[in-house]
Amino acid sequence: MKNELYLLKFEPILKEKIWGGKKLNSLFNKKISSNRTGESWEISDLENDTSIVSNGSLKGKSLQWLLKEYKEELVGKEVFKNFGIKFPLLIKYIDAAENLSIQLHPNDKIAKEKHNSFGKTEMWYIMQADENAELILGFEEPISKSRYVELVEKNELPEALNKVKVKVGDAFIIPPGLVHAIGKGVVLAEIQQTSDVTYRIYDWDRKTETGKKRDLHTALALEAIDLSSENGHEIAYKIQANSTSEIIANSYFKTNIIAVEGELTIDYSQKDCFLVLMGVDGESFISLENGNSEILKQGETLLIPASASKIKINSTGAKILEVSV
Repeated sequence: MKNELYLLKFEPILKEKIWGGKKLNSLFNKKISSNRTGESWEISDLENDTSIVSNGSLKGKSLQWLLKEYKEELVGKEVFKNFGIKFPLLIKYIDAAENLSIQLHPNDKIAKEKHNSFGKTEMWYIMQADENAELILGFEEPISKSRYVELVEKNELPEALNKVKVKVGDAFIIPPGLVHAIGKGVVLAEIQQTSDVTYRIYDWDRKTETGKKRDLHTALALEAIDLSSENGHEIAYKIQANSTSEIIANSYFKTNIIAVEGELTIDYSQKDCFLVLMGVDGESFISLENGNSEILKQGETLLIPASASKIKINSTGAKILEVSV
């Protein structure tokens, strides 16, 4: 007999990065093993990086095992029909102690043809930002392919890029093809398609500990890049206390923000989909109708199975991202 599904937590998969720092520990109490920890993969179904349950009777089971065992009960009928035993989202927290490389991602078509992967559309929510911290998002003005190649060859690409100062609560959509980078001093929540395909096009002349520069993907990027300067990547949204407010909805994911002061009950009985809750501010106590409950702290993540019909949230002032597809 299968165990009844409940509020699932997973072991963070921590990633050392040349640009990583210590804030995943100092802000979120992640058990990092180095001072260059850049990412905490909270829910992942990537090969060799599948999440492992950290709580309850299913502790030690992998997300892959859950998908095979529970199917629609875990993710919902429509999601299971479209994705089968592949979890469609990769959920992360990122600490940029230094600038990330300037990069872009391919769309679904290119990623399928070249990498047998999903493409990568992603969303960022700023959780902490040092003074004057910024992101790189696209070009200051549209440029030609030949001008782009010239900038790359002369090592002058950053001069043509659009920089955006950020603060806590800012949200951004990063579509395929958009040249982008997280700047030094930013901690954010990232929601993305399940893909690890990235084309690095500039890396600040950095060298690894072995003295080598990291590979650039100049030729691959040329096929996928968006050379326009269309802005509009910052998402305008409003927060309403004790209610669910939409940040963005696209064909890959829907992200709402829930601000809780006191007690809030959310009815999911008409929703045929899993939900991911990301604690982006404060602490909350979350419970299901069957009595199962978990505390969700800032920098933690919960997976609510599609079979759950109602949750209750208690908090004195938490903000939670609610993610579905």
